[in-house]
Amino acid sequence: MLPVFGAPSTNIRTLEPRILYVQYANPAELPPLEHSSRILADKGWNVLFLGIDGTEGLTFDPHPRIRLKRMEYCKPGFLQKLHYLQYCAWVLWTIAIWRPRCLYASDTFGAPLAWVATFFRSLRVIYHEHDSAPPSAEPLMKLLAAFRGRLYKKALCVWPNERRAELVAPQCVQRAVVWNCPGRAEVREARPVEAVAKLNVFYHGSIVPARLPATIVEALLLLPVGVRLTVAGYETVSSRGYVDKLRAIARQAGAEHRFKYAGAVPRRTDLLALCRQADVGIAFMPLTDRGDINASNMTGASNKPFDYLSQGLALLVSNRPDWKTMFADAGFGLSCNQDDPASIASALRWFMDHADDRRGMGERGRQRILQDWNYETQFQPILEWLNKS
Repeated sequence: MLPVFGAPSTNIRTLEPRILYVQYANPAELPPLEHSSRILADKGWNVLFLGIDGTEGLTFDPHPRIRLKRMEYCKPGFLQKLHYLQYCAWVLWTIAIWRPRCLYASDTFGAPLAWVATFFRSLRVIYHEHDSAPPSAEPLMKLLAAFRGRLYKKALCVWPNERRAELVAPQCVQRAVVWNCPGRAEVREARPVEAVAKLNVFYHGSIVPARLPATIVEALLLLPVGVRLTVAGYETVSSRGYVDKLRAIARQAGAEHRFKYAGAVPRRTDLLALCRQADVGIAFMPLTDRGDINASNMTGASNKPFDYLSQGLALLVSNRPDWKTMFADAGFGLSCNQDDPASIASALRWFMDHADDRRGMGERGRQRILQDWNYETQFQPILEWLNKS
């Protein structure tokens, strides 16, 4: 177990409320966990995360009231099942010793622990389902799904999308929808007026073909040399080598210098600083979902468009009805067919030729983030629930 920052408290009689976040993964993968924990810490809560190491060194920015402890990562297989049991014992021991007021679970592997926690009268339980796991015939996953189904009826369940909540868990007794928005403190100042013949395009997140198709690199070849693409993030297990493929496409066309891979940026503040240097943010989703309940219901659930807007970037989103209505039709950017390099190139050329309009899109989005598309506003119902005692 690897404590990352902060010193453990030994005074269990402290009057300061405590919240324990449990996630059998790296908590820093999910910005909502960092946002909610900082909101609570700023309001006097002591926060402890118990998670797993991994994901390219991603971590939180330090906070004096937040501690992050992580077990070493274990590869899938029989040993991982024993590893998971060890993690469960660690969490239950921490509950007994540390005595938190609230347990905040945020993945399927945390569901059994959260369900057990509901039997402690003094312990309030929140279950935040960021992504809904598909049905599985694997015995462990079936068991976890059964616990999750029971938990829906006993905990406060938080969802990033209303429709997803209705489809997955109509039996929820207590339900809240919290969009995956940035914090107000992350919003940059208004962008200056610049008259330059260039366009910097930015993408961050998991680097997979569905989110960052090769057509975006191919589109660069149809545009002036002043259009450049920067990508920050990490390859998933199923997409190892994809960055090299994108590099090869750019290199074969003699445009390698226009495609930059910044790698995985460990801290969110540094990631947003990199984002701030761009003009347009890419937020693509597949045009056909093929039965994927998460991909079918992503409005509010994806942090990308909100992050881009918080830095004053205009958006280029998929030409699918939900995202087109929410972002393009509302005046925050343009939509395109991401499967067609010419469609992407046409939108990016418009951004380059209409710098004032592009800046206006980003500014409208920045103001909307400050107004209500921020995590403080989104998280307010959860705060009110926690303060009930």
